[in-house]
Amino acid sequence: MADVTTSSGGPVPPGEATPVDRQALDEVVAFTSELIRIDTTNRGGGDCAERPAAEYAAERLADAGLEPVLLERTPGRANVVARIEGTDPGADALLVHGHLDVVPAEPSDWTVHPFSGEVRDGVVWGRGAVDMKNMDAMILAVVRAWARAGIRPRRDVVIAFTADEEASAEDGSGFLADRHPSLFEGCTEGISESGAFTFHARDGMRLYPIAAGERGTAWLKLTAHGRAGHGSKVNRANAVSRLAAAVARIGDHPWPVRLTPTVRAALAELARLHGIDTDVYAEGFDADALIASLGPAAALVEPVVRNSANPTMLDAGYKINVIPGHATAYIDGRMLPGAEDEFQETMDRLTGPDVEWEFHHRQVPLEAPADSPTFRKLAAAVERFDPDGHVVPYCMAGGTDAKQFSRLGITGYGFSPLKLPPGYDYAAMFHGVDERVPVEALHFGVDVLDHYLRSA
Repeated sequence: MADVTTSSGGPVPPGEATPVDRQALDEVVAFTSELIRIDTTNRGGGDCAERPAAEYAAERLADAGLEPVLLERTPGRANVVARIEGTDPGADALLVHGHLDVVPAEPSDWTVHPFSGEVRDGVVWGRGAVDMKNMDAMILAVVRAWARAGIRPRRDVVIAFTADEEASAEDGSGFLADRHPSLFEGCTEGISESGAFTFHARDGMRLYPIAAGERGTAWLKLTAHGRAGHGSKVNRANAVSRLAAAVARIGDHPWPVRLTPTVRAALAELARLHGIDTDVYAEGFDADALIASLGPAAALVEPVVRNSANPTMLDAGYKINVIPGHATAYIDGRMLPGAEDEFQETMDRLTGPDVEWEFHHRQVPLEAPADSPTFRKLAAAVERFDPDGHVVPYCMAGGTDAKQFSRLGITGYGFSPLKLPPGYDYAAMFHGVDERVPVEALHFGVDVLDHYLRSA
């Protein structure tokens, strides 16, 4: 077996051998940087080409003795899938997935060019450093470390690198789930992005939220019809006015609190850790009051105690003195598990009789058990490498490819581990300017991911 180390360079925890060697720690940094340099910007509408990044990942999986397959629904929109056979043929398989595409970045806004992959002062810079080429690199580094050490996991591990997560997923996880389900035979659970990162709460407390839920995606198109006419004339059937009124009602709507099991469990644990005496399961429990007392940690739960609907785009008219016959708007809506009917009924009421609405894109909300053996193993892997950290369950405000893989009966958890220094705003890195990840965080992630996958 290769020489062992941890991300801190010290000894592994007592009684544990690990395949994570110096090469693995170097590779996770190099792979993150090199993947960032492959521009996989997804502008929507099919404007993206993930194939170069897919080929990059496939080559490194093949070097580890695996047999990756590249699959495309649309030319250039490639996905990669490979399976590692476990030692227990009767065990359920585990899916480990990451997406290859990234959102756009304007170079003039950045301190470092977003596709440079520059490593500066112990930090890897660039679009995808957090969302989510870092996790892709961790997966590759762990798999290759296993190959060098001759290690196999207990259960089959299916690796998937997907296209199109930053848009509709139709060329990515949706295509794989619908057209190639046999590649995921036996998979009952999956892990991917947005969980197990350090969140610095008050008084130096380090939290590690592990995602056990996601709000559903409800992107809406609103259309108002009216009477076209001259801009100088009175018009009581003005499509723009009708649309604007509906959009204002939606933007101002006070959504009621709806606590899912994951969010309630998160509130209970956060209250305990902050020394707040409250019963989150009691009738009349005031979630807003508790959230207001949590300090920085409120950010973990405040966005997910309600449905939401935010106006994002407007389109109307073609000349300033012409009242158009129709106007459209787009809304970014999110639905909690169990609150989908309420969302639709609310939209019917807020849009009113003069505005039609439809789902422009819709994906289901997800809920995974936060008291399962899998969640406990995920938590144990994090706490092994940061014994002073505290794991809390977490519901994501947005969504991931786990939605599409749920069609195959795969329960998803958000788990892309990073130990981050104080002052590092992890949430701001997602789709933000100057996205970056510390090298030490990547090293920690490799240690934790390796440990979990071998104990799963």
